[in-house]
Amino acid sequence: MGILYIALYLIALGTGGLKSSVSGFGTDQFDEKDEKEKSQMAYFFNRFFFFISTGTLMAVTVLVYIQDEVGRSWAYGICSVSMFVAVLIFLSGTKRYRYKKSLGSPIVQIFQVIVAAINKRKMKLPYNVELLYEDTPETSRIHHTDRFRFLDKAAIVGEGDLERNVGPAAAPNPWKLSPVTRVEEVKMMAALLPIWATTILFWTTYAQMMTFSVEQASTMERSVGGFQIPAGSLTVFFVAAILITLAVYDRLVMPLWKKWKGKPGFSSLQRIALGLALSTMGMASAAVAEVKRLEVARATGASATTGTLPVTVFILIPQFFLVGAGEAFIYTGQLDFFITQSPKGMKTMSTGLFLTTLSLGFFVSSLLVSVVKSVMGGSNGGQGWLADNINHGRLDCFYGLLAVLGVINFALYIVSAVWFKPRKSKPATLQMDTIVNGSSTAENKC
Repeated sequence: MGILYIALYLIALGTGGLKSSVSGFGTDQFDEKDEKEKSQMAYFFNRFFFFISTGTLMAVTVLVYIQDEVGRSWAYGICSVSMFVAVLIFLSGTKRYRYKKSLGSPIVQIFQVIVAAINKRKMKLPYNVELLYEDTPETSRIHHTDRFRFLDKAAIVGEGDLERNVGPAAAPNPWKLSPVTRVEEVKMMAALLPIWATTILFWTTYAQMMTFSVEQASTMERSVGGFQIPAGSLTVFFVAAILITLAVYDRLVMPLWKKWKGKPGFSSLQRIALGLALSTMGMASAAVAEVKRLEVARATGASATTGTLPVTVFILIPQFFLVGAGEAFIYTGQLDFFITQSPKGMKTMSTGLFLTTLSLGFFVSSLLVSVVKSVMGGSNGGQGWLADNINHGRLDCFYGLLAVLGVINFALYIVSAVWFKPRKSKPATLQMDTIVNGSSTAENKC
């Protein structure tokens, strides 16, 4: 058991490091100042998630079959060999990758601004923002904005603030004085939080596809000809929905949208909105399917048993497809949003922030299940909504509750999206100005 737990935690540790870094590193390979490369980056997010979903599809089909029919050791062995080959392929590109220099810990930088702002909370902001401290090179500066004005106090020059630290890179103490650009970077991260908070519920909905929907499937007719579909393999429809949605969006929607609107597909906020809407529709569909399943259970007198009900499992396909399509939009939308709308030096942290919505979604799911069991435990003749035997429960009411929460959350998201001011890319004239001044454009590439 000790070896098993060590293996599981190593996988979790590796996944956390990989997922938070690989997407940011991938976008670093595209030069945002080059219009051609910038447009290619829009395709990157879709294809990146497409390959992830392809791997998931292989896992729930080929590997599940191998572990059931051949042996778990073979399935684990194939995964190990695949990862080893993947590492070799990754290392083979080392000389061709573009690298960005590390500018220090973003968490430390955020705390420096907050601490400086708190220490100067009683000081008044100058009437002219140009009087605030700024030492960032002109080409890298972020212009001052009026949101989160309290943080601007970190850039107020106080008595003794300009005393330099000792060393070759002498600069004012960052815990006492922060440049406007550093303050604006913290503001950018703070502005992501409302969008971050309103996307957590999607992953709570996603958790139901992995748990209760599979439990529904286990009570239904799953035969196709002479083949019995394992209940756990029903997620293949979920993954298939992701792949189909991404393929159609990449090959059909994006080219048409570019011709019509001049933009390579929907914006990140629009994709997130589509994902939230589709997941809410998915929960409504799940509630309808569960009503049908419970009607059959009562009509056949099977509510007191755990036998297979005479109702096809394929009535669950709409909920799998809707939430799967929703994930295709929301995952790529979140990835795009958190990377492109975060400061350059905080991409990995921003990606990590996005990934916390996944984990928090599952925590919220567990909390919601506990609350529903506690509050509704005495309803439905003492069985509650989430009975041990779902034929005795009212899973349809639970799905209905998630649909209602989805509508409320969607409204909050729309408000947050309207309030959010997207980061505008720097004009192309900046690159021309660099060429005129004699600097090599290669220095400005990733």
